[in-house]
Amino acid sequence: MKSAVFLYNDQSGKGRIRRNVGRICDIFREGGYDILPLPVDFDANPFDGREQIDLMVVAGGDGTVNFVVNAMKQKGLDIPLGIIPAGTANDFAGALGMSGKPLEAARQIAFGSIDRVDCGRVNDQYFVNVLSFGIFTTTSQHTSNASKHLIGKLAYLIEGVKEFRSLHAVPLEVVADGEAFDLDSLIVLVFNGETAGGFRLARQASVRDGLFDCLMLEKKNVIRSTEAMIRYLLGGSPRIIRQLQVRQLDIRSTVDEPTDVDGQKGSGFPLHIECLPGGLQVVCQKAD
Repeated sequence: MKSAVFLYNDQSGKGRIRRNVGRICDIFREGGYDILPLPVDFDANPFDGREQIDLMVVAGGDGTVNFVVNAMKQKGLDIPLGIIPAGTANDFAGALGMSGKPLEAARQIAFGSIDRVDCGRVNDQYFVNVLSFGIFTTTSQHTSNASKHLIGKLAYLIEGVKEFRSLHAVPLEVVADGEAFDLDSLIVLVFNGETAGGFRLARQASVRDGLFDCLMLEKKNVIRSTEAMIRYLLGGSPRIIRQLQVRQLDIRSTVDEPTDVDGQKGSGFPLHIECLPGGLQVVCQKAD
């Protein structure tokens, strides 16, 4: 019998997972797994003493997935992950095609197949969905769990509007796959997945193409920069938003700007960012 751990964040998704732990475990037992349910402890490595398991099932949002991936990589392991979306946005799970219904997602994993997808690394930190800095960067970090539970993705928008008032440029020296350029940027987004906070921003991104999709909004006056953001969100391609597909980025700045990875505090500058093609094993629904 295959062994699995079901690691769940009981603070995510309005407590739906906590109420369904038993039923989810039953689905995995039906799929041939000896499964151990554990609430996540962010102060401990969930792989300690479990280095030989066949599957780690994670129920939570992108931040919980980020924690598990970094815990696994720190131990040099390559264990398949199954992701049950239970956060507010669940961007990475969406990129994998996981159902938003916990029991259905559990069934997709329990009777699914292993696939390899890309993940990112910035300095010594891994990420699965997006790295960002500039305006809106700390929106997810600053949005309270209570707000997420009460109003969902709207909470990100409200917090983002607050941060827009602190509009400032970050001077950058960028080397993208060997091409060097300078840029005063309001925001930089480096996507492995397709969405951020549930909003589809990376139009051509795929977690299976070995590339990052990057958006860099150049600093102009407030009106022009705001207009460019709106035009992009409506499907346009304003020139002051630089769009790149790259495997590797090196970014320096004279400003000690905070960064964010998957909604968590990210690495400090300078940044060495690379896409790791097929760097992560995931279990998804079998293709028809």
